Amino acid sequence: MATVEGCHCRGAAGGRNNSSILYSILKSDSLLSSDEHPQQHALHHLVHKTTTTSSSTSTSSSSSSAPTALLELRQQACSCNSTRRRGILRAPQVTCKAASAVLVKTIRFVKNVPCFRELPEDDQLVLVRSGWAALLVLGLAHDRVDFETTETVEPSMLQRILTGLPDRQSEVAPAEPSRGVAAGVCLVDIQAIKAFLKKCWTLDISTKEYAYLKGAVLFNPDVLGLRCLHYIQSLRRESHQALNEHVKLIHREDSTRFAKLLIALSMLRAISPPVVAQLFFKPVIGAVNMEEVLLEMFYGK
Repeated sequence: MATVEGCHCRGAAGGRNNSSILYSILKSDSLLSSDEHPQQHALHHLVHKTTTTSSSTSTSSSSSSAPTALLELRQQACSCNSTRRRGILRAPQVTCKAASAVLVKTIRFVKNVPCFRELPEDDQLVLVRSGWAALLVLGLAHDRVDFETTETVEPSMLQRILTGLPDRQSEVAPAEPSRGVAAGVCLVDIQAIKAFLKKCWTLDISTKEYAYLKGAVLFNPDVLGLRCLHYIQSLRRESHQALNEHVKLIHREDSTRFAKLLIALSMLRAISPPVVAQLFFKPVIGAVNMEEVLLEMFYGK
């Protein structure tokens, strides 16, 4: 199979150590507990900027892009197509703070993986954009960050007519609890996240296993637009191979553990990034553009 033109990553030139992914991922994961967190400043800056901007523009309705972005976010955030049963965080400030800390650690982990740094910058950004949500939820499981939600019911069409509430598709501002309009995320999507966390905690996944799982999530060859596709495919294979070898060495009595970990990965990949953004970040910083957050953190602006 021919290599992809334009791939200039050093790892694609051949002669790589077979244990590169094992060394790279574990080394990066160990750095998270010793270094400072410069990306935290970018996140705090963006949160402050977003909240300031939202408060200063709340009295103006001249923006034409906000309604479209909000409508798209709401349409994407509920993969179960339910317009009634939704959930919101019981303690949004606490949970969002914990999720923000995990996001900082996640970006630092990614930036410290040598195999990742060998990739062209375009491929790095594509992988971060496609994998940030899965890596974040995996980080929540690793740090054992749990959260509680409360159910909220969206008003029916009849209730909207009787109470004078705007139609769901014609709303131009985030739902306000004081007006009785339900916000939050589809309960099925919330249950999918909690099911994944429970799966990880039931398996009692070790730090090394989490590191290999992060590598398998990060190096995703199924993403469109990759220049070093074949190299990234090899990194995904090495991640799975390293995980399998570790499981066979440490859990010799459990011949099904590797399969169980792969099932957990499949559960993780079914979680939608817009759902993660709306559940863990929107309650505090509003309809935030997660791509802007990632870029600011990634480049440390």
